Amino acid sequence: MDDSLILLLFFLMFSSFFIQSISTKQQSLILPLTAKKISSVSIPKPPNRVAFHHNVSLTVSLSVGSPPQQVTMVLDTGSELSWLHCKKTTATPSVFNPLVSKSYSAIPCSSATCRMKTRDFSVPVSCDPKKLCHATLSYADASSVEGNLALETFRIDNLNLPGMVFGCMDAGSSSNPEDAKTTGLVGMNRGGLSLVSQMGYPKFSYCISGRDSNGVLLFGEVDLPWLRPRKYTPLVQMSTPLPYFDRVAYTVQLEGIKVGGTVLPLPKSVFVPDHTGAGQTMVDSGTQFTFLLGPAYTALKNEFTKQTKEVLRNLNDPNFVFQGAMDLCYLVESTRTTLPPLPPVTLMFPGVEMSVTGEKLLYKLAGATRGKDQVYCFTIGNSDLLGVEAYIIGHHHQQNFWMEFDLANSRVGLAEVSCELASQKLGLGL
Repeated sequence: MDDSLILLLFFLMFSSFFIQSISTKQQSLILPLTAKKISSVSIPKPPNRVAFHHNVSLTVSLSVGSPPQQVTMVLDTGSELSWLHCKKTTATPSVFNPLVSKSYSAIPCSSATCRMKTRDFSVPVSCDPKKLCHATLSYADASSVEGNLALETFRIDNLNLPGMVFGCMDAGSSSNPEDAKTTGLVGMNRGGLSLVSQMGYPKFSYCISGRDSNGVLLFGEVDLPWLRPRKYTPLVQMSTPLPYFDRVAYTVQLEGIKVGGTVLPLPKSVFVPDHTGAGQTMVDSGTQFTFLLGPAYTALKNEFTKQTKEVLRNLNDPNFVFQGAMDLCYLVESTRTTLPPLPPVTLMFPGVEMSVTGEKLLYKLAGATRGKDQVYCFTIGNSDLLGVEAYIIGHHHQQNFWMEFDLANSRVGLAEVSCELASQKLGLGL
């Protein structure tokens, strides 16, 4: 064999070993998650995304720029582009200031990043008067935010991440003062410009406490002796672009729903996306509650009502719809400290089931009373009432599950765990 060929083979083998050793030694990162009351403008809306006024969102704190500026960002597995408010107004007092950062660099519209890597954005990018790449994000309540794509250094835990693509937003429309509580949003879907994709991590996980919705976010491999083995369900892949299908969302295949031991009598075709892409099931940390399309929601509502008629009193007010999509509400005595026993609602996927139990099934509406009774609403809503063509599994129903998003193997894993205990074991003490 030719000596040069032997040297080439040796070089390729060494390079492969070197790359593998680097990837296997990739540093795991652990961050605390905090629940905050955030309105819909903080959550971007691709064609079939949903957001709400006064939505409880998961936020993470990190630093951006040189010298570093502390920011608080909404964690959203349903969005791609991470972004920060860059212009201080009365509505957005918490901002990132690019003018004082030595590592900030705006992206020109002639760049490959602007022309090629933004194809999954719901609104196409444009070229502003300064020939910079301009992005616009639209929202569920007709609000919007816009600004330039840029490169900047993000710092997560002790890891520096130079050259991260993000949106530096200097304009937008919002009428809600709740928006002032965050500086921006962390996009965590499967798109090429999401934070996790740019970081190059093969997986990330989070765990949300049922006590206060705080929790933990972890990038990298999980080797925790106290954590049960995860059960996995594959992500649904769609190679053909369809108008109502978000190809970079964490889409799983819902196969059925149980109330107690009763499987709802629905054909599996109800849960399969149609020829337009409508009907996908998305795991979304940027949405609080869970939403089902009309036929599935109606069947669930009827069965849950049937099984709880002896222990729950229906509000019976057709004009009362919580967050525009949750019309199954109840009256519970204000003196009660616990809810009556309720049948679990189980979402069934290939390889795994997610069971929603107890207090996760009903949500107490602050300030909503009827005489001596407090109003509670069922935490699964009707997508049709929102005009959303999708099933969405929100973070409220992910509480006390270890949620693993395995990008390398195109799957989502979960295991039941006390997330409060998990945070303590990981040294966050939440």
